[in-house]
Amino acid sequence: MSEIQIDVVTDIVCPWCFIGVVRLHKVLAENGITARVVHHPFFLDPSVPPEGIDVAEKLRKRFGGDPSAMFARVEAEARKSGIALDLSKQPRQRPTGAAHTLIRHALEKGTQDALATALFEAHFIHALNVADPDVLAEIAASHGFSVDEARQIATDPSELEITRQEAAAAAEGGISGVPFFVFNRRLALSGCQPEDVFEQALAQATGASAAADA
Repeated sequence: MSEIQIDVVTDIVCPWCFIGVVRLHKVLAENGITARVVHHPFFLDPSVPPEGIDVAEKLRKRFGGDPSAMFARVEAEARKSGIALDLSKQPRQRPTGAAHTLIRHALEKGTQDALATALFEAHFIHALNVADPDVLAEIAASHGFSVDEARQIATDPSELEITRQEAAAAAEGGISGVPFFVFNRRLALSGCQPEDVFEQALAQATGASAAADA
C-alpha cells in the first residue's frame, strides 16, 4: 500500500484545529499508518491587527453573554485527547500570516508537520505571541531553519502575500470552517471530529490506496 497524503487546512489560533490535528496524529500512531501530512493556511479572521484581539471580548460581541461555557467545552474536548488546554492562559488571537508562511517553507525541509504542532503549542500551551518574528524564528530554529532565515521569511512582504493568497483561495474554494482534512485528495472531513471518525476516514483512504495498488 502506498503512503497516503492528508491535506490539513487550519489556523494556528484555532483551538479546534489544534485538537483535530492532535487527534489525527493519535489515530495514525495507534493504527500504525504512515501518512504524508501537508498543512495549508486559513485565516479565522483576516482583519486581526498586528497587536491581536481579545478573544473573550470578540465572542461577547458576537454571541452575547459570558463565553466561559464555550471555553469550558473546548477545554473538555482537549482533555479527551490529552491536551492540557487552558484558554485563559492565551487571551489574545494573533494574526497568523507569518506563522503560516514559515509552515509553508517547512514543507521542503521535511519539518512542516512538526513545526505546525510546535506553533499550536506555542500559542495555546505556552501563551507565546506567534505573530512576533523573533518568537517564530526561535521556534523555527528547532525545525530546520536558521534564526536569520526564519526571521527573513516571516517578515518578507512577498512571502506573506503568497500565504494570504493561499488562505483566500481556500476560503473561495468553499472551505468556510476549519479544521478541514482531505485524505488522498478524495475524501474530505470537516471539523474537529471524534477519533473514531478519523479512523473510519483513514480506513476508507487506506482501502482506496490498496485497491489502486492492486
